[in-house]
Order: sequence, then structure tokens, then C-alpha cells
Amino acid sequence: MSEDRPTTQLADASQWRLMWMRFRRHKLALAGSAVLIALYGLAALCEFVSPYQPDQRHAQYVLCPPQEIRFFDGEGRFHWRPFVHGVRQDTAAGPWQREYLVDTKTVYPIRLFVRGPAYEFWGLFNADWHLFSAGSGPLFLFGTDDLGRDLFSRIIYGARISLTIGLIGVALTFLIGILLGGVAGYYSGWVDVVVQRMIEVLMAVPQLPLWMALSAALPAHWPPLHIYFGVTIILSLMGWTGLARVVRGRFLSLRDEDFVVAARLSGTHELKIIFKHLLPSFLSHVITSATLAVPGMILGETALSFLGIGLRAPVVSWGVLLQKAQNFQAVAMAPWLLLPGLFVVIAVLAFNLVGDGMRDAADPYASH
Repeated sequence: MSEDRPTTQLADASQWRLMWMRFRRHKLALAGSAVLIALYGLAALCEFVSPYQPDQRHAQYVLCPPQEIRFFDGEGRFHWRPFVHGVRQDTAAGPWQREYLVDTKTVYPIRLFVRGPAYEFWGLFNADWHLFSAGSGPLFLFGTDDLGRDLFSRIIYGARISLTIGLIGVALTFLIGILLGGVAGYYSGWVDVVVQRMIEVLMAVPQLPLWMALSAALPAHWPPLHIYFGVTIILSLMGWTGLARVVRGRFLSLRDEDFVVAARLSGTHELKIIFKHLLPSFLSHVITSATLAVPGMILGETALSFLGIGLRAPVVSWGVLLQKAQNFQAVAMAPWLLLPGLFVVIAVLAFNLVGDGMRDAADPYASH
């Protein structure tokens, strides 16, 4: 009897329960999920996590390299609380050189939950609590840029824009792809021909030049928020074709099934048949496709902003931050300016791992 219990539980489990059971066996997908939860958590709490404001300048620490968190000071003494040493410019360097020396005589302990620069949390209320700080001393975990701004704080703030633009863009792609693909697959005929020709035209045009042309058409005087939504809509309008073809193919294969014919003969409205009977039957596959499309949205925004035709300063995104890395000389002198690109790679890789795990979990022929 005990041996039959797991089989009985599998037989009685819903489709989503079976997907979750398969997904838990995909270790890389679980690791990717943990990374995404951490990234989106940092993006949601960026004001609290960042030790500085994204536009706060430190004129005496321009292009300062990342500081090392230490537990042993210059004399070899152990400190229970982590700390950073002070840094100062090397006065012996040439007039066109900027070098920093570690001042081992100064110790700045890193404390948790301390007060610092004031900020407006999500535009709702003012606060000045930060997750960590070195007090009056400098704390540049990822170094500073050419204006003396803390790169760690700017990367955390940029995560909110770069990660949410992927979710919003995929949501719009999800809506357009399901609507047009579902209509084409369900009604077929001339409607299908029109939608298919539209998809073929969009897929025949190179995406990057088209993105560049449409983004350049955005008025330069628009406020940053309008530019943000403009870039999101552009990415969505270019990314719905693949999902629409998947939805169309599924609708063509399911529209003559018995449950659809029964609903049609009973007088059910066509929109209700599409959204209540057809769509839920393969919703897991659509969600998987949408998950795999998020990295494309993130890379699209990064590419456009990197080229200077997407989001623009003072908006902070990973693509905007990578504009500082366009100059080879700047990268050679300050390689830490490439760190925003590392976060793009991590986020895209995590989304791909989660998407692969969801695709395997949604496979009805996968082993239990």
C-alpha cells in the first residue's frame, strides 16, 4: 500500500503540481531562481542597500579602484568587525596619472543598519537608513567612475531599470503574441495570412538597426520616465513574433479537439473558448517561452543604452553605465567600469537556466 501512495499522488496531482515537482529536480534552474530572487530583491531595496546616492560625487576619489574588505590590519591584528582602509592619491604620480595608495594607518569599520545620505524610498516616504556603511570613511566596493560616483550604488540602482524593463517588455510581448497568434490560429483563413505576413516582414528586418531607428525617433526632450516606457514598447513591438507563431501552432492543433468542439456547439462565446479552454491547455509552454524572452529584452535595452540611443543619463541602467566602457583608454585605466556587464551576464544566464528548467518541467513526456 505504501508503494502505491507516490503513484496515487502523481495521478491526482494537477499540471502545475507536476511541473513544480519536475522543476525542483533541475538543480541549475533552482540556482538560477535563487540568483534572480537576489537580484530583484536588491533592485527593490536599492535605496536601502546602496551606501550612497547614485549621483553623489566624491571629487577626491575620481576613478578610485575597488576597496578590499579586510579582517587583518596593516600590523597583522585581527578585527572581528570587517573594515576597509583609507585611500589617498599618490602625489608622486605624474600630472596626468591618477594612482591611489592604501593608507594602512586608518581603519573604517563597516557597520550594519546605519544612517547615511537621505533618500526617497520608492517615491513614498523619506528615509536615511542604509544596510551598511563605513561611517565617515570611503566605502567603494566596486570603485568609482570618472565623476567620483560609487559604482556599486549605481549598479544596484541600475538593476531596477534593467530588470524591470525585461518584465514589462515581456508582459507586453506576452499580450500581443497571444492575441495575434491566437486569433490567427483560431480563425485561420485571411486573418492567418495577414498575421503571418506581418510576422515575416518583422522577422526579415534586422532587429538592431530597426531598434536604433525607432529609438532615435524618440524626442530628446522627453523626461527619463517617458524614454523608459518608449524603449520598453519598442522592444515589445519587435519581440512578439516568435511567441505568436508558437501560440498559432498550438491553436491550429487544438481547435478541432473534442473539448473545443463541444464548447463551440454549446454556444460558448469565441473569446471565452480562446481564453478559458484553449489558452490554459498550454499556458505552461507560453510562460516558459516568455521566461526565455526576458534575457533578450535585457540585452536589447543594454545594447541600445550602450550605443547612446536608448535610455540616457540621468537615468541609471546597466546599459547607461556601460557607456563609460566605450573608451578603450578608460577601460585600460579603470577595468572595474566593466562590472555592469558582469551583472548583465549573470542575469541573462540565470534567466536562461530558469527557462530551461521550466521548459523541461512543462514537457509532458519528461520522466517523473
